[in-house]
Amino acid sequence: MTTDSRFLPVESPETPARREFTDAAEAIAYLRTLYDQATGFLLANFTRILEGDQPTARYRAFYPEIRLTVPTHTKTDSRLSFGHVVQPGSYAATITRPDLFQNYLIEQVGLLIRNHGVPVRIGLSDTPMPVHFAVASNSDLAVPQEGVLAFSLRDVFDVPDLNSMNDDIVNGMAVPQPDGTQYLAPFTAQRIDYSLARLSHYTATAAEHFQNFVLFTNYQFYVDEFEAYARRVLADPDAGYTGFVAPGNQEITTADGQIAPLSKMPQMPTYHLKRADGQGITLVNIGVGPSNAKTATDHIAVLRPHAWLMVGHCAGLRNSQSLGDFVLAHAYLREDHVLDDDLPVWVPIPALAEVQVALQEAVAEVTQLEGYELKRIMRTGTVATIDNRNWELRDHSGPVHRLSLSRAVALDMESATIAANGFRFRVPYGTLLCVSDKPLHGELKLPGMATDFYRTQVANHLLIGIRAMEKLRQMPLEKIHSRKLRSFSETAFL
Repeated sequence: MTTDSRFLPVESPETPARREFTDAAEAIAYLRTLYDQATGFLLANFTRILEGDQPTARYRAFYPEIRLTVPTHTKTDSRLSFGHVVQPGSYAATITRPDLFQNYLIEQVGLLIRNHGVPVRIGLSDTPMPVHFAVASNSDLAVPQEGVLAFSLRDVFDVPDLNSMNDDIVNGMAVPQPDGTQYLAPFTAQRIDYSLARLSHYTATAAEHFQNFVLFTNYQFYVDEFEAYARRVLADPDAGYTGFVAPGNQEITTADGQIAPLSKMPQMPTYHLKRADGQGITLVNIGVGPSNAKTATDHIAVLRPHAWLMVGHCAGLRNSQSLGDFVLAHAYLREDHVLDDDLPVWVPIPALAEVQVALQEAVAEVTQLEGYELKRIMRTGTVATIDNRNWELRDHSGPVHRLSLSRAVALDMESATIAANGFRFRVPYGTLLCVSDKPLHGELKLPGMATDFYRTQVANHLLIGIRAMEKLRQMPLEKIHSRKLRSFSETAFL
């Protein structure tokens, strides 16, 4: 039997009253109630229909929203890059997964209430919640593909809508809503739900396990080192880490915990060294290429991490470099092309002082070299990122001339993409690479090329990334998320 939605009445849960709050925790508690009611309604009807009941209505529920109205110009702390709006008006944000984002939401709403001295209003938005995203929170359910059911799913439930699932807000392209309401947060609820689903697919770990400090790598060796490091710190009760999660959501809490290999690894295997407050470290093996780098950062950005760093391999471009030397990027030559439509190449991607200092201090601590001696094993300079892994096979006159003009000291396929997307999404970023080959000088990435020094340096490389993250973790939030990453007109939420 075919169901025609034009003749079905719309059925929704009872609409609760909008409420004002001057206490952030109470506001988010009410928001969670609204969200749970909406998802519960969709799940109950979806389950009932899967079990064979005929749909008798079009079932629709709505995302909750946070709304703020600032009537007059308010003088706020100009040192803060977030936590306030730039001018009077009405602002709103649709919210999903308040359980996952609870601490973040309480923090951001608390800043708004304190900085503007006005309450926030919590109620339902006019954005329908797709049944796919309501089901995503229940691992025992799955949405059947079109054609499996006796009716079209979109005739009975709302499905994802690209019109509310884009990056217009962070790209500076969003216009106020028809009633003049402006955006309070960098992502809509549907955009976040989409990324949470993609993260689970690409990394084989749930969003709940992601930590606020993220390392990206392009080499399996770093994964092995990360697990070994995790087991060492789990054996130390003073280290502050509580668990280690591998793909498949396998979590161990002791150094001798067992992790079973998966029969099929995800595209971007991800590992999480957890702390109780979420301030641990996540490692993502993005593999090779700017497309993977963009995909990973596009979706991790919705979790609003405090920093992400690239720690991977690169080609050294200077004859003075040796295999195993480090490169600290202070500029990026972007020839990856995957972000050209979102962030034109004429946009500068600045080095962030806080991240640069943390990385350099971490290198000095791990290698026991300081000052001028540090220059023996580390270069600071431009990193070029390209989208052609076999660039060496082309006529060198063009590429090499451009690399020389840019003063590049290293070349890879991911770092500029990760940094540029950090800039675009307002996530602090940095890059520390390890030289694995020197193609311009006859040292290609071939078996047997690694020296003892190279192997030792690679072993130290991950530890340096971890140390840098631990240094950033000790900084006040407002220092990490500086004003350098904010544009003329910004959302209040971080």
